[in-house]
Amino acid sequence: MNVSMKIQSKDKQFFRNPNIQPNFFQDVYDVVKLIPRGRVSTYGAIAKYLGTGKSARMVGWALNVCHSLKEVPAHRVVNRSGILTGKVHFSPPELMEKMLIKEGIKVKADTILNFEKLFWDPGKELGM
Repeated sequence: MNVSMKIQSKDKQFFRNPNIQPNFFQDVYDVVKLIPRGRVSTYGAIAKYLGTGKSARMVGWALNVCHSLKEVPAHRVVNRSGILTGKVHFSPPELMEKMLIKEGIKVKADTILNFEKLFWDPGKELGM
């Protein structure tokens, strides 16, 4: 039985195993890299896509330690209400908001405006 899945999104692809997560953090990074500029996703949506729906905090932990990886746009991941809960892990904390604004995303009081419109759901966008 082949449990690995090949997931494609336009010009990018990666492999994951839905039953065994030998490198969960790398799987998180691979999904986050697919979030388009000007869109945001949530910790929970990424966890659900990776087959670990109750692991939103693990997604947050993965993103907390990836700030040295410039190719991972961690600033595009927010909580399920569109709140910039991860901003405390940016240096300075205002950097997350500045990066989102630079991509055309409006933020007010640490919350994404028009969150529902900007929400990028990997389960829907990647066909899972």
